[in-house]
Amino acid sequence: MPNEFFRVDGDMDKVKWGVIGAGGIAQRRTIPEVIEFGKKSEIIAVESRTKETAEKCAKKFNVNYWYTDVKDLLSNREVEAVYIATPNYLHYEQVIMAARARKHVLCEKPLGINVKECEDMIRECKRNNVKLGVGFMMRFHGLHQKIKKIISDGVIGRPVLARAQLTCWYPKIEGAWRQNPKLSGGGSLIDMGSHCIDLLEALLSTKVKEVFSFQDTLVHKYPVEDSSVVLLRFDNGAIGVVDNYFNIPDRASRNVLEIYGTRGSVLIEGSIGQEPTGRGFLYYYPQEEYESKQERIVEEFKPQKIEYDVVRMYAAEVDHLSQSILDNTEPEISGELGLWNMKIISACYESAKLKKAIEIL
Repeated sequence: MPNEFFRVDGDMDKVKWGVIGAGGIAQRRTIPEVIEFGKKSEIIAVESRTKETAEKCAKKFNVNYWYTDVKDLLSNREVEAVYIATPNYLHYEQVIMAARARKHVLCEKPLGINVKECEDMIRECKRNNVKLGVGFMMRFHGLHQKIKKIISDGVIGRPVLARAQLTCWYPKIEGAWRQNPKLSGGGSLIDMGSHCIDLLEALLSTKVKEVFSFQDTLVHKYPVEDSSVVLLRFDNGAIGVVDNYFNIPDRASRNVLEIYGTRGSVLIEGSIGQEPTGRGFLYYYPQEEYESKQERIVEEFKPQKIEYDVVRMYAAEVDHLSQSILDNTEPEISGELGLWNMKIISACYESAKLKKAIEIL
């Protein structure tokens, strides 16, 4: 039975949100998308540690309240849920605070910087009967949803190989928290690889069973990896490859997503990232008999362009959690999903350190 913190029939159909960490991704993507495209969500408060950022953000987006202290935002009784978009090392404290203030939470990925933090956050949210979600927004991309249906419908047969790539150019910046392992939890793997790993699990409808990983800092001079390649073995037997780099120029990478099956494949460029765009092609070419010549005549490979509806991913993930709050159901992008992802990321770092494959337990 819903308590006072859950909506009941007859209530308004929008959840009122506060934003903790109203800079960066919040101002570039989440706030403007929710305002323009959100159907179940309304942003009424923002918080930033600097008065100038908080006040400017509130004025820019016509938001009712702005704060420079998380506690003050959480004390606002109108705020029902919070979106946490702060640096990784702040997630733990802020999620715990929000849970104890009886606010539902959508936290940017990674949920924490280690497994124990994630476990504690889940426990605290359950204790206070609030929802906890993690910002794996790429699951909501229109092209990714279309690909998932193609795979689940068996169009490309049994998936045997999958690859997800996300790279950028990220040189040394004085004071950058992402370049400090104590504040970020790692480099290109935890920052970008977490998305790629989650996306492959979502598309293949399976879980990672085992990893073998390589990390190094090849170009930039900072104490986190700027290069990461992970080999994944899924429960269904398929193999995955996830490659993430902080040392490849943005416009020099296609950020590819590739799924190969026994009857065809889907090849996508540009869908992994913050934009709701990208282009994908379906190659359907079933083959029953062995052909010793292994001919690959280019003219015969006539791919089908995959059409899809554009989905504003950041608005969609917030609306998804809002709907879970309104219906009192568990969100797909749950805290448990964030914990599972962190277990995989931690195993990847362990694998690189020990130079051996690690099973996910």
